[in-house]
Amino acid sequence: MLEPLRQGLPPVDPTAVSGSASCALPARFEAVRGARSFTRSTLNQWGLDYRFDDVSLVVSELVTNALRHALPDGGRGPGGLGGEPEAAVRLHLMRWSTRLVCAVRDPSEERPGGAFEPERTEENCDLESGRGLFLVDAYSDNWGWHPLAGRLTGKVVWALFMLAD
Repeated sequence: MLEPLRQGLPPVDPTAVSGSASCALPARFEAVRGARSFTRSTLNQWGLDYRFDDVSLVVSELVTNALRHALPDGGRGPGGLGGEPEAAVRLHLMRWSTRLVCAVRDPSEERPGGAFEPERTEENCDLESGRGLFLVDAYSDNWGWHPLAGRLTGKVVWALFMLAD
C-alpha cells in the first residue's frame, strides 16, 4: 500500500511507522462523521491535534468520495447505503516522524472521482459537486491513488501531510 508514496519523496522505511491506526466504516454517509471522530482521537493521541482541521477536511472528502463513487449507484440502488453487512470503506492513518498519511480503501477499481467528477472549466468552477479532489490537493502536501493488488479488489486513495520535525 505504501509503494506509491515513495515516488518523488525521500525513502521511507515502512517498518519505521511510529504510529498507525485503522477503522472500518459502514456503507452509510453517517460514516463520514465517524471518520472525523476517529481522526480527531488518533491525532490527539499522537500529539498532532494542531493538524486536525486540514486532515479532517481531507479525510471527510476521501471518505465521502469513496462512499459516493465506490458503492453501486452511489449507495442509492437496491439495499442502498447500509445494505452490506461488511464495511465497504476503510480509513488508515499512518504516522512517521515527519509525515502523516491518510489512506482510504474502497471496493471500486475506478480512478478517484470516476466518471462522476466533471472536468473543471471556467463555466463550472462554482459547482457544488466535484470539488472534493481539488480540496484534497489544496489541503494536503501530496495525494494519489493506486489499485489494490493480489486477492484484494478496489483501490486506495491517499493524502500526505508533512509534519514539523
